Amino acid sequence: MGQKGTETRDRLLTATQELIETGGYYGAGLNQVIAASGAPRGSLYFHFPGGKDQLVGESVRRAGQSIEVALGGLADSDPSVTDLVHGVLRYLGDRLEESGWRNGCPVATVALETAAVNDPLQEACSEVYTSWEAALRVQLTGSPDAEDLAVTILALVEGALLLARAHRSREPLDRVARQVGVLLS
Repeated sequence: MGQKGTETRDRLLTATQELIETGGYYGAGLNQVIAASGAPRGSLYFHFPGGKDQLVGESVRRAGQSIEVALGGLADSDPSVTDLVHGVLRYLGDRLEESGWRNGCPVATVALETAAVNDPLQEACSEVYTSWEAALRVQLTGSPDAEDLAVTILALVEGALLLARAHRSREPLDRVARQVGVLLS
């Protein structure tokens, strides 16, 4: 695939990611993706012959990787686990607030809407959450409950994002940050 094809594919994925993050799976119709990306309809089917589910699945994985890269960047400074989680909550809170409370977790909405009825999208969401859990477990190495703690922290972060978005307030993120400190002490 040439540079133009790669750019078109990237535009389609970016537009899809933005649409699913703000409006969910059902708010990201193919017409909206085409309009937001500026790509021709034929390009969508050329790059994503599996249609909307392939496009959304790849978009979820890509968004998950971008969050994992951000988490990795925070971890590179070798903070304590508590400081790392605080950094993640700050990063996600900034992202949420800067978007006018529209961009919470790039995976959660799709997971909530489709996991029970769409196996390929459930698998994509599961893969992303599994990778985030693994990244947290690495930071918790040496803790006897590293697996349980990683899932607990991820659940706290996801819940805090949902509440922050619903309340349009960072307060749930701040409260979770304080409690993670207590949990890990």
